[in-house]
Amino acid sequence: MSDLSIRPALITRVLPDSIAGEVGFEAGDRLVAINGQRPRDLLDYQFLCADEVLELEVLDSRGQTHHVAIEKDYDDDLGLEFETALFDGLIQCNNRCPFCFIDQQPPGKRETLYLKDDDYRLSFLYGSYLTLTNLTQPEWNRIAQLRLSPLYVSVHATEPEVRQRLLKNPRAGKLMEQLRWFRKHRLQIHAQVVVCPGINDGAHLDRTIADLATFHQGELPTVASVAIVPVGLTRFRPTEDELVPVTPAKAQAVIAQVQSWQAKFQQQLGSTVVWLADEWFLIAQQDLPPDSHYEEYPQIGNGVGSIRQFLRQFQQAAVGLPERIAPPRRFTWVVGNAVEHAFQPILQRFNQVSGLQVTMAAIASQYWGQAITVTGLLTGEDVLQALQGRELGDGVLLPSVMLKQGDTRFLDDMTVAELAERLETSILPIDGVEELIHTCGQLPKLPLSPCNLSVNSLPV
Repeated sequence: MSDLSIRPALITRVLPDSIAGEVGFEAGDRLVAINGQRPRDLLDYQFLCADEVLELEVLDSRGQTHHVAIEKDYDDDLGLEFETALFDGLIQCNNRCPFCFIDQQPPGKRETLYLKDDDYRLSFLYGSYLTLTNLTQPEWNRIAQLRLSPLYVSVHATEPEVRQRLLKNPRAGKLMEQLRWFRKHRLQIHAQVVVCPGINDGAHLDRTIADLATFHQGELPTVASVAIVPVGLTRFRPTEDELVPVTPAKAQAVIAQVQSWQAKFQQQLGSTVVWLADEWFLIAQQDLPPDSHYEEYPQIGNGVGSIRQFLRQFQQAAVGLPERIAPPRRFTWVVGNAVEHAFQPILQRFNQVSGLQVTMAAIASQYWGQAITVTGLLTGEDVLQALQGRELGDGVLLPSVMLKQGDTRFLDDMTVAELAERLETSILPIDGVEELIHTCGQLPKLPLSPCNLSVNSLPV
């Protein structure tokens, strides 16, 4: 890749008391090169900064170029944060999956909602899923050289013709060959399978699970874990697609099918290996597995065990709730209707506090046209329609998982301020167990502990 395609990396924050702060870096500066090399991304930046002597080329906010020499210990961090992890641009998806959420959105929203990434660097850095269909040989070489493991891979099916049908890409049939490459290089993946009824379910799902399990062997299994996820559909999806929604009966059948594999793997491999996303149990109206079922929660980012983990964390943290609060407070707690039943223990515990009343507003998304909706997909318009004209108490508790990360904007581009104005009430974004209890119980923020470190927002 030509250096000309690599943009200088925009610095958005200089950490206090850091090396960069002492040298005089400022937000708005741009990092051009390290020891004469232009970093492509955060991976290059971290690798190049491991040297003890650095010569940095920097472009300040006024457009002037500076050369900065730094001597440091090899493991010292400079203390810079950047606008993006990718300085040479996003590797975009070259598939045409009919279930892709990006293609199931209405037109006319913010541009970033329509970016279809399939970038191995984001997979390694942030756990986003990729399909491996667009990697050139130099990129495969880089994955091996930098030991980028684990990666998170959307498998969907191991049979070449079924995967090609799902991804609408002739290169999608190379998955098993690619898994052998990961095994050869002793690199790991976490896999996900989005089940589309009538396409990759039934015998095809059995084949996929069996194939992936052959790579879960040894001290360093190539396939570390597998998540089985139900397809999510919206009313904006293309009318010509072949997808059908997951019904409660179908969810019950998939649960039984996968649980049979789980029992077999526990006996033969000593691990569950393959896990069901929480949504299956919500759709099937079945109880979630116990906390012990999820082992080390390897697929928590895929919604596997997030509800059970949140309930456990709440139970541990709720011992700090007072017996009563004064003056009395009333809140409306917004969640997707998918978790209405699962979160009843939390609701009941809050309402045991004298002077505190929490009412749950469990909402299905009219915006997306879904009868069962997870919390993270609720839009500002959904909340407005559900709450307008209702008595909302002292404010609305709003899970931050509904908002763009680092922003106050919903998926439909409505802002929290706009929603608060139209509902004529306070909107209180809530980020995890600690903040939920702190807000409802009028408590000082809880100290960080094992019970509130791992989940930053309300699950599904």
